[in-house]
Parts: sequence; C-alpha cells; structure tokens
Amino acid sequence: MNALLKPAKDWLDAGLAFLYPNVCQICRHERALPTDGYVCATCWKKVRFLKPPFCRRCGLPFDGDIATAFECSNCKELELKFRYARSAVLAGELMLEVIHRYKYQRALWFEPFLADLLSRQAVPDLQPAQWDLIVPVPLHPAKRRERGFNQAERLSLHLGKATGIRVDSRLMRRISPTETQTRLNRRQRAENVRGAFALRKGCELGSRKRIVLVDDVLTTGATTSACAGTLRAAGALDVCVWTVARGT
Repeated sequence: MNALLKPAKDWLDAGLAFLYPNVCQICRHERALPTDGYVCATCWKKVRFLKPPFCRRCGLPFDGDIATAFECSNCKELELKFRYARSAVLAGELMLEVIHRYKYQRALWFEPFLADLLSRQAVPDLQPAQWDLIVPVPLHPAKRRERGFNQAERLSLHLGKATGIRVDSRLMRRISPTETQTRLNRRQRAENVRGAFALRKGCELGSRKRIVLVDDVLTTGATTSACAGTLRAAGALDVCVWTVARGT
C-alpha cells in the first residue's frame, strides 16, 4: 500500500472502530463497513453512474436519445486542452455531500467509496499500454496546508493501483491561490485558472507522454483544461481527464 494511504487507513480503522458503529455515515440507519466507505447499499442505489449519451469531449450527460457523437455548447464555447474528459457518476445531492465532507471536514472514511466509483468506470477505459502517467490536479500549498491533503492526489493513488499506471504527484504545481470555482460562471472560471499551473522546478515531462489528469469533480472543465494546457506546452502528446463526479 502506498505510504500516503497506509497511515490514514490505520488511523481510520482504529479511530472509526472506536467512535462509530458500522452504520452508514449518510443515512445513519443501515449497516455499512469501513471497507464500504461507510455507505450502505440503500444509499449506493442513489448513485447515478454516467452512461451514454454524453458529450464526446467533456462527458456532459444528455437526457434523450442520441445515437451519434455530439459536442455540447460548453465545449464549443471553450477551447479545452484535453482530448476528452469522463466522470464516474453524476454530481447529485448525495455525491456532493460526500465529496464536500471528504474535502472540507476530513471525512476520510468516504475515500474507499469514492475510489471505488472512480475505478469501476475508469479502469475499463484506461490501459497501461495507452497511458504513461496519472497526474492529480494540484492544490496551492496554502490550501493544502489548510485542508491537510489533496483529494485528487489520494484518488490518483487508488486509480494508479487499480490500473497499474504510474502516478506522479510532484510533476505539477499550482502557482497562484485562485478563488474557489464554485462561485464563478463559465467564463470567469476559465479566467480564474489562467496561468495558475506550472511544472515543478527541476521536473521535465519529455516528449510523447500520454497523461491522465485526475480530480474529484468536473463542471465546466476550466481547471483541468488549464492543467492540460500546461502539460501539452511541456511536451505531452495526449491528455485525458477522469473525475469521480460530473457537475452540470
């Protein structure tokens, strides 16, 4: 087990066994185990896995019957730098609650649940022969110190273990403490992250590397597109994106 994951797992197994019974930490009624991420079977059923039809570029789901590939208006308006983005599930009420508690309240017991969702959908799409690196979207150092961890990095480590693709958490850095994207519209989000990322000093990407960017939620794709642009400028041959949840 990766060195970043094992201490947290040991702490969670011991601490949660003492503090919590084996009860779902969402509905607080049904039985759920630490290996389930403390999410019961009933709450699991509320998760909506993303399936076609969706935008071929950003993965935005479409309610209707479309047999041919299409590109949504968001992608036509923005010049996205990744080839495609996919998400495991829709960012519904339950998913947003879990991710918010995981990120901002250090509810790390939800991590197995989130990692499982991501791996279920991403592993069939990602083959080690086709992709060279998994790179998490970086946090600014100030925000990382405040939060205590980078959720994208931790999810990347799980995905790397599931796919056999090497994870490089040090390749990129966030060089400006940007405003949170949740309060901004599409154009403002793109401007907010413009120039926000760079390769870490002393790191070289080399040519013809094929990279999988990982984050927790994708909405307009502005953040991951800015990361992808930095990687492409550094020589990446191809960049795709995988996230746990897809906002709309």
